[in-house]
Amino acid sequence: MTEYATPGAPGGDKLPLTDLSGALLRIDVLEALRDVDTTFGKANPVRANVAVLDGEHKADTYDDTLIFPRVLVSQLAGAVGQVVVGRLGKGTAKAGQSAPWLLSAATGEDIAVAQKYDAFAAKKKAETEADF
Repeated sequence: MTEYATPGAPGGDKLPLTDLSGALLRIDVLEALRDVDTTFGKANPVRANVAVLDGEHKADTYDDTLIFPRVLVSQLAGAVGQVVVGRLGKGTAKAGQSAPWLLSAATGEDIAVAQKYDAFAAKKKAETEADF
């Protein structure tokens, strides 16, 4: 009989925000975390699965990734268990600070792209499950 190992500590993919600037993202918000230890102290990130829907990195996915930028976290934390679609960009910097990462609201065209992606992903999942 096969013995199965238990999952290790969450690692997840790293989300390259700078590379994805301007891209349309589909974010499946999994969990809002509290007091995660980082090299900069404690943080409250959001854990999510992210799919890039357009641009240079179209079709890239980032599974079980932690999102740390505060404005992004504030936009996503209330959507645990939901999917958020938006375009990644930067807001206006306050004096002496960097411009914050944020999501702009999706347009009707953006939503249509996300729906097309969802249909494609569902078809691929069904094909994969049929193999078992």
